[in-house]
Amino acid sequence: MQYGSVCSGIEAATVAWEPLGWTPAWFSEIEEFPKRVLDFHYPEVKNLGDMTKIYDNEIFKKKDIDILVGGTPCQSFSIAGDRKGLDDPRGDLALEFLRIAKVKKPRWFIWENVPGILSSNGGKDFGAFLRSIQKLGYGFAYRVLDAKNFGVPQKRRRVFIVGYLGDWRSAAAVLFESDCCQGNSSSSEKTEYKITCPYPEGAPVNCFTPYPKIGEAIRIYGTNGSAPPVKTSGCALILQGDEVRRLTPTECEKLQGFSGDYTNILGATDSQRYKAIGNSMAIPVMSWIGQRINLIETL
Repeated sequence: MQYGSVCSGIEAATVAWEPLGWTPAWFSEIEEFPKRVLDFHYPEVKNLGDMTKIYDNEIFKKKDIDILVGGTPCQSFSIAGDRKGLDDPRGDLALEFLRIAKVKKPRWFIWENVPGILSSNGGKDFGAFLRSIQKLGYGFAYRVLDAKNFGVPQKRRRVFIVGYLGDWRSAAAVLFESDCCQGNSSSSEKTEYKITCPYPEGAPVNCFTPYPKIGEAIRIYGTNGSAPPVKTSGCALILQGDEVRRLTPTECEKLQGFSGDYTNILGATDSQRYKAIGNSMAIPVMSWIGQRINLIETL
């Protein structure tokens, strides 16, 4: 299986799908630090840059793809943003994703975004997007999946749409398991995790994370009373003894399923790493979707 990736970021999809033997035909990313990460890990894969300007690229035109994957910018659909939906140029990239699907006609596509897409503009934006998918001849299914149900200790709910050219049943079979196969996908049950958070020097410490949203003010209680509200502009916070500290970039990588050193390239700053990791997809979720597609392909 060969895929094209847009809004590639640091390529969670490639990390997740490499064990499946899938290969990227090309990437499409414009942010400088993620571009450097891609160049470091995948120097042989061409980054085509701006997804709105790739149609005349010879690699884009010549290479067929079986899958198109991407998580277009979420700010226009997020409840933390302005909620302008498809009127926002960033939201319009969702439609650009479909224009690429129309040109390349991959057998499958996978599109990811925040749950806010479901209520943006009273649901009209999402409805318009789904109608556009249908007009292209794709059957589709969508589902909210939470990373906490796939083996990583963080609550991260995302909408995934899987499309299959000509048949909605194949798409639905990817995202919705039969009764005998349930157990590792999205669940409404609340789960708390005790996790091991390694210090930078490697000594493990047991700690609890309440999974705050990025930038959210929270109250964490220590053994000697309550800690004051703490606000962070980056990753989540953890309670370490009676102290509250920010997770390191290495720990944040592991929360997404990366190795912990994936973005630690020459010249990388913590702020660059936090942003890139936070914008990425959770690898175990992408791995599960890839495995489900492989299963359907072999039936």
